[in-house]
Amino acid sequence: MYSGFFGFNSPPFSIAPNPDFMFLSPRHAEALAHLRFGLGDAGGFVLLTGEVGTGKTTVSRSLLQELDEQTDVAFILNPTLSELELLAAICDELKIRYKKTDASLKLLGDKITQRLQKNHDAGKKTILIIDEAQHLQPAVLEQLRLLTNLETNTKKLLQVILIGQPELQQLLQRNDLRQLAQRITARYHLLPLNLSEVQQYVRFRLKVAGCERPVFNDKAVKKLFELSGGIPRLLNLLADRALLAAYGKQQAVVDAKEVQRAAAEILPLNQASSVAKTLPGWLWPLLALFGIILGFLLAVQLLPIWRGE
Repeated sequence: MYSGFFGFNSPPFSIAPNPDFMFLSPRHAEALAHLRFGLGDAGGFVLLTGEVGTGKTTVSRSLLQELDEQTDVAFILNPTLSELELLAAICDELKIRYKKTDASLKLLGDKITQRLQKNHDAGKKTILIIDEAQHLQPAVLEQLRLLTNLETNTKKLLQVILIGQPELQQLLQRNDLRQLAQRITARYHLLPLNLSEVQQYVRFRLKVAGCERPVFNDKAVKKLFELSGGIPRLLNLLADRALLAAYGKQQAVVDAKEVQRAAAEILPLNQASSVAKTLPGWLWPLLALFGIILGFLLAVQLLPIWRGE
């Protein structure tokens, strides 16, 4: 809607995973380096965690772009599966044929094992990537561990990347999953962007969209950082809505007011909490005392009604 007004070739802050807009901050680059290290010859499990919207999927897609034809990849996006469903999903991703009527843990496990061995003999790697892995059941994680038992003297025949929210770290601390936890060769927790990275992020996406000039002024970018907490997905939502607000006013540069207004529409709960955090500490006791007095006065007024007077 506003692309022509600002001179964009395409919306710069769409939340669609367009690879052209893939921005790798130093944090994302470090996360990617950990994944590469974990996928070395001796690797078993690799763990990537981070809050919602921090860019874990961006990192995983960057990794996928680096893999060559000698790598067989199974990508599981919906991990709310049973052990049997997980093995079936892996077979589907690796294009392993099986009769659904005869599917069992043993049958599917044997077929996956045969494919792993075949890939190894052909000099190919096999990688399993599971997104939203915090939803995996302990029994399913144990089934994954069993799949990684197949190995040579120097390497695992199946390498697994688990991507999820911080709850995944807590899940892997369970005593019954300690064997799996011990096989994690690399782990990285992806933090939100800092202010400097947010400034780079905004400039980068505007440039990719075909706009070299600073559409957001410095105060607007700072407000984007404050209200989003440096989380890219929230940044995109706020920036997109702020651009729409500026377009509605035929305003060529977005200022902090448009960003604040966008936050009020998109993040009402977050906005309320941020306002609460700005209240000085000394004001809270006075507010509490005012509440008590107000409650007492109200009770006095209602007392005759309660007594039926």
